[in-house]
Amino acid sequence: MRSSLFTGFLTLVPVLGNLALGYEVQTPPLDTDWTYSVGTDPWPEYPRPQLQRSQWQSLNGIWKWKKGAYPGEAVPESDSFTNDILVPSCIESALSGVMKLNQTYSWYSTDFNVPHGYAQKGQKVLLNFEAVDYQATVYVNEQLVGTHTGGYWHFNFDITKYLTPSGNNTIHVFVFDPTDAEGYMHPVGKQTRTPSHIFYTPCTGIWQTVWLESVPETHITQLDVIADMSGQVNVTVGTTCDSSDPVAISVINSAGKEVASAKGVANKPFEFVVKSPDLWSPDSPTLYNLTVKLGGDTVTSYTGFRTLSVGEIEGVKRPLLNGEFIFQFGTLDQGFWPDGIYTPPNREAMVSDLKVLKDLGLNMLRKHIKVENALFYQACDQLGLLLIQDMPSMPLRTPDADQQADWERQLNILIQQHKNFPSIYTWVIYNEGWGQITEGYYPEFNITTRIRQLDPTRFVDATTGWYDHGAGDWHDNHHYANPQCGTPFYSIQSTPYDHQRIAIQGEFGGIGNNVSADHLWKVDDAFNSINQTYEIDQDLDAYNYRGHLLLSELRDQIQKYACSAAVWTQTTDVEGEVNGFLTYDRRLQRTDKEQWRSDIQALYDAAASRGGKASKRKMTL
Repeated sequence: MRSSLFTGFLTLVPVLGNLALGYEVQTPPLDTDWTYSVGTDPWPEYPRPQLQRSQWQSLNGIWKWKKGAYPGEAVPESDSFTNDILVPSCIESALSGVMKLNQTYSWYSTDFNVPHGYAQKGQKVLLNFEAVDYQATVYVNEQLVGTHTGGYWHFNFDITKYLTPSGNNTIHVFVFDPTDAEGYMHPVGKQTRTPSHIFYTPCTGIWQTVWLESVPETHITQLDVIADMSGQVNVTVGTTCDSSDPVAISVINSAGKEVASAKGVANKPFEFVVKSPDLWSPDSPTLYNLTVKLGGDTVTSYTGFRTLSVGEIEGVKRPLLNGEFIFQFGTLDQGFWPDGIYTPPNREAMVSDLKVLKDLGLNMLRKHIKVENALFYQACDQLGLLLIQDMPSMPLRTPDADQQADWERQLNILIQQHKNFPSIYTWVIYNEGWGQITEGYYPEFNITTRIRQLDPTRFVDATTGWYDHGAGDWHDNHHYANPQCGTPFYSIQSTPYDHQRIAIQGEFGGIGNNVSADHLWKVDDAFNSINQTYEIDQDLDAYNYRGHLLLSELRDQIQKYACSAAVWTQTTDVEGEVNGFLTYDRRLQRTDKEQWRSDIQALYDAAASRGGKASKRKMTL
């Protein structure tokens, strides 16, 4: 557990007391260089950098855990807890200290003291959860506070009235997570209770940061900022009630100089202009800090000035960033870890993946049917990596009307909680037909319309791969191993290139190279599925030779046809898949750096020859 400089050391003693059960990292089927150095104070960073306050306190650390029995059961006695567990972590992971599978019901518990001044008159104490998979029912001092459903979204509760301000307080969390069990249809992405090949070990429980913050009774709950290439800034400051209190915003450059300020009222958009801003792009990811004040509440944030649009160059539909076509090349990025499953060991480990991509010259990634913590998106903003964000899919079944409605509700949350990160430039609705309704009506058309209402500043990829019925801004082909991007040839289930939309190779490559057992996920089902990898190259020379040929073919399609972007499978190995730039433990990089840098630069050069902007390879690490 961590206390900020503003809160002192009041909470350290209760948490240390929880160590009595004996937390210990378990031995995973494969470890990383970070596995055994995570410690008991994980993820100490402020978890929400786009809405940051000074008075906050992390509740991460060692909690108590026990298996639950059924929904609605009574809050358990404190001496009934059988395990220590690291928060945040997935119960299934080695980092959790529990490492148990298929825990449909679970209980968590921890104690804390309220820092001095947090619960004084006129202040509220918020209990924040960055993500709990899947449904969390929260109690404070054995009183029901509330329930949240959805495994990828942050949420909070005002716990002020439940607190003992000058003594010990106890949190209990009851977690329900059926994952992809028969009869349940909700966003799970690649998680399954029967892992094999392209479906992996699931994540259950409190897998992102838990924290307290002290806020005024009327405080900022949402900050929506649109900053475009002309310097026009549109701001909406959301509050706890539908108030029209005055708000003030300052824009500060990297040198600490205020370059603009404006005033408006809460809950209504207002606009102002920053003169000649430095624009955000992969080559120059300039960010501006923001300070926003409403009454006694002050938050800091940041933004980047950039504009996305669809243009036509030489008769071809193109994605434009700041009025220019830049070819986008990135990896399918799944965000799984052998020691943490969904939860990276720490920020350093998480960002190391991104630095590998940037070092090779990639300017984009596709976050594949998973949602990361806010620090991941901040790192993409800082490094200059464009980001395609998938909505986590339902299992490979057809949802009923209620299941579809709830999935769409959660897609709305995805947009609302992530639409301020400059790096995100495309929303993906469906991946390869998973959970997609294709009989009676095509829901992606109405969903595309709603996304554009929620966020008119980004592209929409309605169906990456299949089943494509013409919705959205992108025509998205999946094909292994060679690309078919904006070409007059295709393979089912993808469809012929649609000239009215932008062509993207949503997945290709996927070439694999088996490695020694030292770098493999040591689970029988994973071993047995290695040969299901799209292509196995017997050594790294063959792997890099094949990579060169496939990127050369992609380059030809950029020069000859209508290809505007491409996604290579994938950043890292995952369990039984061995087709990553990096092995699952991140210890071996397969790519010949100089060769891949040259081949990737050739993609940008080919796009420049078709009216695109020449891309400079600029390191920003």
